[in-house]
Amino acid sequence: MPNSPPGRASRRGAVNVVPGLGHEAGAALAEHPGIDFISFTGSPQVGTLIQTAAARNHIGCVLELGGKSPQILFDDADLDAAVPVVVAAIIQNAGQTCSAGARVLIQRPIWDRTVSLIAEKFSMLKAGLPDDEPDLGSIISARQKERVEGFIARAKEQGVPVIAEGGIDPNAPAGGFYVPPVVFGPVPRDNALAFDEVFGPVLAAIPFEDEADAVALANGTEYGLIAGVWTRDGSRALRVARQLRGGQVYVNAYGAGGGIELPFGGTRKSGHGREKGFEALYEFSALKTIVIKHD
Repeated sequence: MPNSPPGRASRRGAVNVVPGLGHEAGAALAEHPGIDFISFTGSPQVGTLIQTAAARNHIGCVLELGGKSPQILFDDADLDAAVPVVVAAIIQNAGQTCSAGARVLIQRPIWDRTVSLIAEKFSMLKAGLPDDEPDLGSIISARQKERVEGFIARAKEQGVPVIAEGGIDPNAPAGGFYVPPVVFGPVPRDNALAFDEVFGPVLAAIPFEDEADAVALANGTEYGLIAGVWTRDGSRALRVARQLRGGQVYVNAYGAGGGIELPFGGTRKSGHGREKGFEALYEFSALKTIVIKHD
């Protein structure tokens, strides 16, 4: 880039695409002294590397990392509205989204009915090819498929009950990276499914006792991205929403990131900073103060 200022990347293009592997192209970009700001979406582990690289050049960064997002169903929840959303939130992109609703927390009085409704939905789900209009597609790679299947196998070996499992469409090619969606429950609170990110179509159902228990359980992971609260009690919805650790809280709804106008981002190992909305523009700008003295 002969026309670029020393130490600065070219600004000719509004968007410049640099293809390559993360440890090569990504690392080179993150460490380059000509970069003024970094926005990264990925794993907490790589997020640490990105933030370290940004610190060396004294620049800011926004990190949108992993999640183990909960949906809390209180005993007055509208289950006809909630259950389809709970299912959709974990099978979207085959569960491969940071904001996947990977945990459903159910108050004990409605446990049996809710679990029955979720099981009915899950048992009909199929993974397959896009042309066959399946409920979900494939896992991104063989390595990730093995990781997801490892979580499922270990949970079964540990005796965690399977509530329901979906299947694989018969037209799906043999050897494809397909994982049937599965819901486990009740998942013990000390089991990996209760706090580790699977990044696949695996839903952990966990019962809770009361409002305080629900909040403690929802906040009981290293993540804090988004959450859903299902209740007809408006006061309780606001009380719980304020106590939940996360960048977005939905009441009687759940959206993986929401629209472009809704600030999106997390806390703790889900990252920091915000994407979308005016807050995203603030992240990418720096405040300058100019003082002029008039004689």
